[in-house]
This record gives sequence, structure tokens and C-alpha cells, in this order.
Amino acid sequence: MRARIWGCRGSLATPGPETVRYGGNTSCIELRLGDGSFVVLDAGTGIRELGRALGADRPSRIDLLLTHLHLDHLEGLPFFAPIWDEGTELHIWGPPSPVKSLEDRIAIYFSPPLFPVHLSEIPAHLVFHDALDSEWRIGSASIAAHPISHPGPTVGYRVEEDERVLAYLTDHEPALGTDLHTASPDWVSGYAVGQGADVLVHDCQYTEEEYAGRVGWGHSSTEDVVTFAQLAKAEELILFHHDPMHTDDDLEPMLARVRELWGEPDPPCRLAHEGLEFEV
Repeated sequence: MRARIWGCRGSLATPGPETVRYGGNTSCIELRLGDGSFVVLDAGTGIRELGRALGADRPSRIDLLLTHLHLDHLEGLPFFAPIWDEGTELHIWGPPSPVKSLEDRIAIYFSPPLFPVHLSEIPAHLVFHDALDSEWRIGSASIAAHPISHPGPTVGYRVEEDERVLAYLTDHEPALGTDLHTASPDWVSGYAVGQGADVLVHDCQYTEEEYAGRVGWGHSSTEDVVTFAQLAKAEELILFHHDPMHTDDDLEPMLARVRELWGEPDPPCRLAHEGLEFEV
């Protein structure tokens, strides 16, 4: 499968001269599967540019996998051009809730005064699915969703095709209440998603110093992301969900710290940036 990052900022879009290298759009990744199936991970502001790039030659079916419904992962959806085309069939997957359906929760955003058009008025054919703790198939890939540690219903996604695995764990705090150095892997949040991944896209929002004052906020530190990636035996780590307060010049020392903690001469770690394309 081929992937392209359209947004990798966390919490709030941050356009401006200090974020041009890594980008200011919030979470969105495009996946092209081997059989041509089209999958999108999250609908942050990056999905707007994705829709523009697709143009008129867009796939008739799109599967959108939402990790959770915090605004930075959903706010781009009304500006995703394919939803305004009645020829689009958009399957939206997201974490289940015991209170309201996925459709009802998204409809809160697609309604006045937050947005002028109701969800029921969207021209595209929308199909809603609970991303349950079990595997299902989209085209040539097997998809699995597992609950992870973050405020509110949140899942991580494991996408497997031809024995190659992409693990997507944005907005994830595996160290909450757990010592990652001594914990049994089966008791660590996100381990079922990340185990043995060829590419692990993972939250790295805070430095170790910053994390000390933000425990319980649902995000990872530079130390915790390395410990988790090595516990999961991931082949490659892409640092994702950059803090909106971090400039490009702030992110690069964080990458250097992650590489230092990895403890190998050429550690398989890099920063996510808009436009980054990679194969899994």
C-alpha cells in the first residue's frame, strides 16, 4: 500500500511561516491499496487539500477511518470535495459510543450554528459503521480497530495488506498509569495495533519535560513513543500529531532526542510532514 500525509499537526491547525517545513494542517493520511481501494485516515484540515488533489477523477467509493471525533480530526470533512458529489459513496468508520450513534455524533458538527448544512443534506451517499474490536476487510486489506488511551472513545487502526502492516496511533498515551519499561505488552494500550508493524505512525506531541505537566491529556512524550515502538518491535517510526505550539525548529530537536533514545547508529525514525509519501 502507498501512503501520503496531508496533515500531521495536532489539536489546532497552525498555518504560518514557522510551520512550513512540516505543515500546519491537522491529521489526515491517504492510503492507496494494491487493488485500487481508497482509504483515508482521519478528516482533519488536511483532507481539504486531498479532495482538491483528487479533482474530478476521484474514486466512487472512499472509506474514511476516524480515530475519534475531536474537532481536529473531523473539522476538514465539510470541505472535502467528494462529499458534495452525489456520485460518491463515503463509508465512515469510527469508535462506537454507548450514548449516540456515529452518525448522530457527526451530525452535531454538521448543523447550525456550527455549520450551515445539515448532515442529511449532504449529496454524497454516506454509510456509517462502528469500528468494532474485530477485523474486517476493505478491498485487499484487513482492517482492525482497538480502543486506545485518549479522552473519549478513541481507536487505533491496523491496516494489513500482503503481510505488510501500517499501524496508526495518533492521539495516544500508552504510558498513562503504566510503566512501559516493565509492563506486560498485552496490558499496554495500543500494543495490539502496533505489534510488529512495518510502519508505525504514532503521536509524539510532547518533550519529556512538557509531558510531566500534561499527564492524562492523551498524548505521548519523546521517551514514551520510543519505548512503545521498541516494545511493539515496529520496523519504522513516523512521529505524528505535532503540538500546535511547536515550530519547525522545535520539532527537529525532538526528532534528535527520539533517535538518541532509540540507541542505534541509524534509528528508523522520522518526522511526519505534509506531502510525505511512503510505501508499506
